[in-house]
Amino acid sequence: MSLPARLEAILYLKGRPVSLQELASLVGLSESETEQGMLILIAGYAQRDTSLEINQSNGRYSLQLRPGLGELVRDLLPVNLSTATLRTLATVALKKRILQSDLVDLRGSGAYDHIKELVNQNFIERKRQSEGRSYWITLSEKFHRTFSVLPDLGGGSEPPQAA
Repeated sequence: MSLPARLEAILYLKGRPVSLQELASLVGLSESETEQGMLILIAGYAQRDTSLEINQSNGRYSLQLRPGLGELVRDLLPVNLSTATLRTLATVALKKRILQSDLVDLRGSGAYDHIKELVNQNFIERKRQSEGRSYWITLSEKFHRTFSVLPDLGGGSEPPQAA
């Protein structure tokens, strides 16, 4: 996958402004190589007619909706969740099952509040790990009903077993 595509994925999953240093660390490249990738990504967004844009402010980059589209998107959402909470939910949906600690690593410490809200609204379920101190986060039946997504009925959904 290209560097700009990897950077775009990081910005989407983080859902918050990310420094060039953090981006470089996450892609395993120098800051100058990462900055070149960001310039390509920014140029790509500038050339397309898309609802998203890359914002650079105070040395940090973020992927966000273009101004004026927030109300349109909010009116279309079937639930009342913040954009950041929806991104956390999307991360869980992509992973199917994820440790809370890994989710917080991906989304930042704000994910604790998102998880609490998503559990309270019954979009995710949290179960303590049999070994370890974290929790397994999975999608609930309400998530599948609300977003019309069928649960994965195939195998492979069990957590890895300790050796």
